[in-house]
Amino acid sequence: MLKTALIQLNSGDTPSENLPVTQDFIAEAAGDGAQFVLTPEVTNCVSASRAHQLEVLQTEAEDQTLAALRAQADALGIWLLIGSLALKTDDPDGRFANRSFLIGPDGGIVARYDKMHMFDVTVSQKETYRESKGYRPGETAVIAEVEGAKIGLSICYDIRFPYLYRALAQSGAQVLTAPSAFSTATGPAHWEPLLKARAIETGSFVLAPAQTGLHAATTGKARETYGHSLAISPWGEILCDGGKAPGISLISLDFSQVQAVRNSIPSLTHTRTFTGP
Repeated sequence: MLKTALIQLNSGDTPSENLPVTQDFIAEAAGDGAQFVLTPEVTNCVSASRAHQLEVLQTEAEDQTLAALRAQADALGIWLLIGSLALKTDDPDGRFANRSFLIGPDGGIVARYDKMHMFDVTVSQKETYRESKGYRPGETAVIAEVEGAKIGLSICYDIRFPYLYRALAQSGAQVLTAPSAFSTATGPAHWEPLLKARAIETGSFVLAPAQTGLHAATTGKARETYGHSLAISPWGEILCDGGKAPGISLISLDFSQVQAVRNSIPSLTHTRTFTGP
């Protein structure tokens, strides 16, 4: 059993103000016995303003949130998934990275994953997103180990692309992480069913810590996110729902459930090639 905590945040657009809130939740979760703690997408900065991001974001090597959370994981002796950080890169076009970090109990970076699918959508006439204008997509799927369990990494909009999760599971992932800052326009209809589908299709635990509420913005339009951090069992059962308020959800993962479900419904071994359409 691995005691796990999903942290739900309401991060604003000032990283230095978000950090102590995040650290307090991590410390509380560890105090409650969590061995594996997960934070949401863009833990350090939720902002719709590219100009503001250019002012406040840092590179991975300089990022104060990353350095502080690595030190905290070391001090507490916990595994920490920083759901993602918005980071500057050296890309010629100036686009940022949306990067997830798995941190070990010694504070070391065990794995990195850059969000692969960009949220370029027109939800309605009033709500449009063009994530690819500010962020460049990753190209590599990532699996890492936590206490002997294989963890497949993803971020938010990735959840709509089941081929990624099937590939992760077929490569041995028992847990799929989906830290998110999910839109309130799509969340009520799509958030829970998508996460359940990914769990059921792969016979995996799905862990989805989320941003929630109206996010403080010093510059530009304030974003609003759906919340409802979820943990889903390999059978598709909801193990916890974080609701709408920032906070912590605790669950224990029994990895024997993964193999039991996959033995019962071995769909990962039933892949067929086909022609057409």
